[in-house]
Amino acid sequence: MRKMFSRLILFWLLLHLNFESMRNIKLVATDLDGTFLRNDRTISEPNLEALRKLGERNIIRVAATGRNLNKVKEVLNDEVPFDYVVFSSGAGIYQWNKKEHLFAQNLSKTSSEKLLHAFISRGLNFHAFYPVPENHNHYFFRGTEPCEEFERYFNFNRFYASELDPAQLPQTELCQFLVIIKENEDDFEKLKAEIESLCPEIRVIRSSSPITPGYIWIEVFHHSVSKGNGVHEVCKLTGVGADETMGIGNDYNDFDLLDFTRHSFLTDNSPKAIQHKYPLVPSNENDAFAVSVQRLLE
Repeated sequence: MRKMFSRLILFWLLLHLNFESMRNIKLVATDLDGTFLRNDRTISEPNLEALRKLGERNIIRVAATGRNLNKVKEVLNDEVPFDYVVFSSGAGIYQWNKKEHLFAQNLSKTSSEKLLHAFISRGLNFHAFYPVPENHNHYFFRGTEPCEEFERYFNFNRFYASELDPAQLPQTELCQFLVIIKENEDDFEKLKAEIESLCPEIRVIRSSSPITPGYIWIEVFHHSVSKGNGVHEVCKLTGVGADETMGIGNDYNDFDLLDFTRHSFLTDNSPKAIQHKYPLVPSNENDAFAVSVQRLLE
């Protein structure tokens, strides 16, 4: 109890010091899972109220998430007042209040085909997603080693999944690939290097599994795709400068967002290995978003 109390005092001191220099914030971007949403994927009333108040102050509200747009709509209804959604880690941008697609960045047909061949030949468990904005649909391929996490993801998304036929690969652009491996830092770094050497057009983003601890999700996108670049695009659309932005996240795949925003925070439920990188705020179960923007609303 004493340790928890000390950490809460530290949170408030850090917020006070940081928010003193945050008078000019015009855009706030937040990750969804593990940050804005609670663990059961619901939204706390303090977070929802903070979002409304930001709008009253004409501060632009952006959700920046790894979810595709269909999955965003599973956790955000029309009454949740975001202005923009940067989805699929920045592969697409959607104007939430106008229901309008504004931006898409897919992998080229050449890179998509090369990655398909490489992953199949390596016997990896992976999913390959249709181009934005239809990227809730995807192909799946079971590798040589059974993977429980792969099957869990498949079962959650089987309605949108088609089995990949190695003899008849899709001849099209693709939005992204998701490769699932057991958590092992050496294996991840080796596979990341191998994947990035295949095509100059691609980049690899690491994410902790939101389904089961002990697995790494390796996401492969066009090299320009990131949450940070997605928020940058929103800034260009709205005339907001990078020094007028704030971001909050909770995982490795939020680094691009938090590196871009001028004032950036990690939630207390983020992996311990990365908590030194940005100031901490309370966990997603303790209204992280509402706490982080509180001083903007005073």
